[in-house]
Amino acid sequence: MRNIGVFLIFLSIRIFSIYFVQTFYVPDEYWQTLEVAHKLVYHYGYLTWEWTQGIRNYLPPLIIAFFYKLLYWIKLDTTETLVYGPRVIQAILSSYSDLCFYKWSGTRKWAIFSIGTSWFWFYTGSRTLINTLECSLTTIGLSKFPWPGKRIEESSLFIWIAAIVFFIRPTSGIIWLPIGLYHLKITKHTFFHVVITQYIPIGIVTLILTVLLDSGCHGSLLITPYKFIQFNVFQNLSSFYGVQPWHWYLSSGIPSVLGIFLLPFLLATVIVLKNIRIHPIEVVLLITIAFTVFVYSLLPHKEFRFILSLFPMIFYITSRFLSAWSRKSTNFSVWLVAIVIFIGNLVPAWYFGMVHQRGTLDVMKPLREISEKNPDDTHLLFLMPCHSTPLYSHLHINVTTRFLTCLPNLNNQENYTDEADLFYIDPNGWFRNNYPQNGTLPTHIISFDILQPFITDILNNYKLTHEIWHTNIPLSSRIGKYVLIHRRIDL
Repeated sequence: MRNIGVFLIFLSIRIFSIYFVQTFYVPDEYWQTLEVAHKLVYHYGYLTWEWTQGIRNYLPPLIIAFFYKLLYWIKLDTTETLVYGPRVIQAILSSYSDLCFYKWSGTRKWAIFSIGTSWFWFYTGSRTLINTLECSLTTIGLSKFPWPGKRIEESSLFIWIAAIVFFIRPTSGIIWLPIGLYHLKITKHTFFHVVITQYIPIGIVTLILTVLLDSGCHGSLLITPYKFIQFNVFQNLSSFYGVQPWHWYLSSGIPSVLGIFLLPFLLATVIVLKNIRIHPIEVVLLITIAFTVFVYSLLPHKEFRFILSLFPMIFYITSRFLSAWSRKSTNFSVWLVAIVIFIGNLVPAWYFGMVHQRGTLDVMKPLREISEKNPDDTHLLFLMPCHSTPLYSHLHINVTTRFLTCLPNLNNQENYTDEADLFYIDPNGWFRNNYPQNGTLPTHIISFDILQPFITDILNNYKLTHEIWHTNIPLSSRIGKYVLIHRRIDL
């Protein structure tokens, strides 16, 4: 197939996912990109502690901010374009990275099928997550690497990409370390020549540019990789958001995100290990995957999205195995396996994309309509786990808002408890302390239905106006099946 045709196939899938995937995944999709960009362009909003402490790189939100500014100049900065426009940009980049994967893997139909039907990549490929951007750039970088037998001229392009990805998300260095060492082994030049003429200069230039960028946006000298490592490794603040056992990626993470593709990947791994000399590229990729999972397993806080950048390597190995298998199999067997894999991905893509955790996004539409009616006198109070919803990027109205915060123990206080935990210990007491009886109450309270029996004193002055479906499988005791909007009765 021609490259343009393949790109259009991938682009159709990614654009479709924008409108198909209507659920909330993780707060970072909004609070580390859209909310920051909105604050930069419109000068109102909220920056999380990661930005005030300087552990995030400004390049991803600046790209979105530039897009927001362009929309503002041409007077097309509606809420819909602010919400969906960045997803379209990411969808285009993801489609290009898919095309790069297709060409890198040998232009095989199974390459299109595997990366095109993966439920988790469909679920995340058009989201404005830093991890999605990292995965796309990693795929592009791997496709530019001078792999043996790939007829790719040796250049420093993949090093530039790897450096940029590192400064966006420093943990990506774990993935690129084995790849870089392998490059130094196979390069036509000497080890020292490549390090001195390529790695060091590219690293220095990228460092200087990112320091200038981040320092200018932050307002003071800032080296984000250092701050990132300081907070997440030396101070171990990431454990504040959850600790999983060392085997979590092997027992839960990889099986969940791969889904039905886990079986062909494991079969492919066995074949590669049995014939190491025949599959040098696959061996390097398996070493990289194993090394990354091992290092990630040492870190206390783990999430599914953290291993997203391993997808191009996993699907490279898997698609080549399926291609080799299909050449020896009957058409009936090939079609049967393809149908089973497609259905196996369709079910989780539908459930997680359309059903699970959609209420915290759906609630933003009525809240926007409420805010538009009387923005000066609207006060929205979110009594739910912190960052359960987007905020100004989806409201696009400068109304008064408040939500429960969950700052980590930045100052090493003894017996520290964040605001969200304090609220759930005594909801009515927290409300009385923050909204005295003679003071002005919020005009609207947004909460999960599971909280309603515990805030009866608060809701005496409110009436229910909206009940919005969220999920049938709440992930914690603080999340319910419905999102509720209560309006103050005197309005």
